[in-house]
Amino acid sequence: MIALNPNAASYLNRGLSYAKSGDHTRAVADFTQAIKKDPEYATPYFHRGKSYSALGEHEKAIADYTRAIELDPSLTEIYKERGISYLMLRDYAKAIEDFTRAIELDPNSAAAYLWRGSSHVALDDHSKAIEDYTKAIENDPKCATAYEARGSSYYRLRDYAKAIEDSTKAIEIDPNYANAYGSRGESYAELGDHTKAIEDYTRAIENYTQAIEIDPNTIFAYFYRGVAYAELGDHSKAIEDYMQAIKLNPNFAEAYEKCSSSYGKLGRLAEITRKIESDPNNAETYRERANSYAKSGDHKKAIVDFTRAVEIDPNFAETYCERADSYAKLGDHAKAIEDWTRAIEIKPNGHWTYYRRGYSYGILGDQSKAFDDFMQFGKLYFEW
Repeated sequence: MIALNPNAASYLNRGLSYAKSGDHTRAVADFTQAIKKDPEYATPYFHRGKSYSALGEHEKAIADYTRAIELDPSLTEIYKERGISYLMLRDYAKAIEDFTRAIELDPNSAAAYLWRGSSHVALDDHSKAIEDYTKAIENDPKCATAYEARGSSYYRLRDYAKAIEDSTKAIEIDPNYANAYGSRGESYAELGDHTKAIEDYTRAIENYTQAIEIDPNTIFAYFYRGVAYAELGDHSKAIEDYMQAIKLNPNFAEAYEKCSSSYGKLGRLAEITRKIESDPNNAETYRERANSYAKSGDHKKAIVDFTRAVEIDPNFAETYCERADSYAKLGDHAKAIEDWTRAIEIKPNGHWTYYRRGYSYGILGDQSKAFDDFMQFGKLYFEW
């Protein structure tokens, strides 16, 4: 309720109630009335800026934050909030400048370090991002988001062991943190541990589904669940989720991009399958479909098609190499070695085949054979 002769504080308080309930349009209206009542009062500008930001109107948010800073430069949180709006507008230099100012005013702010780290990520400077995420963790050791974000930067730097370590820590803090499962799944996949990768993608899908059940308008839950489905090779379900994310936000460019990619993979697989149906004795077509499955992460289906290809044409070395890669990705290095050995019998000068077989020997602990293969690789490579 507002009194018959409301003052700025009355409008401010009701605006805060609206904002808390998620009704930012009404909140903006009340904050505007508070400003009219007292144009030199910094707090309504600050909160109207936050509501504009929640509505995606970041230019207006920045104007309000800037006015609030002019009226009261000691309000440390304003710099962080203005930095977020600059980040959303992709003005990364100004975003970093504001987050840095927020850190100067409050060196114990985990959030300011976290957001500045995100700005460095946007500039593809993952080393600086890791420094900031580490400071965020020092300031708040229970911040699962900081661990997950640092893990993602380690992943970009191809330090998959540290990425897994950070994702695991994030999961320990928040066992329902879907993004952390998805990130850890990507790292396991890069290391060739597809069993663990599939477990994590599946858990991520479960948690994204829970988030959607709680709030059906959670755009990023649909998007990232789609990503997880795509990693598992289920592009039909991935497309459904990308389309739902686009429906909720028609300007979601990355969702359009991912959706197009999944449509492409589905369409290509369908086309290859039709070729196989019309000519079931063409080894190259089976090999083509197998490689499509492998690229989507479905190595079990890939192996089935590679096997059919070698049954039709048992003297094509590349097919054995490709099947060996799928076996290795699934952790079956013994079978991978069998296939690489067969490929070497057919094509003795394939230098990379020795390298890959050597890697599998090393994984299985046979360092002597691994050394021999690496030496042969080096010899052939420099002769090549």
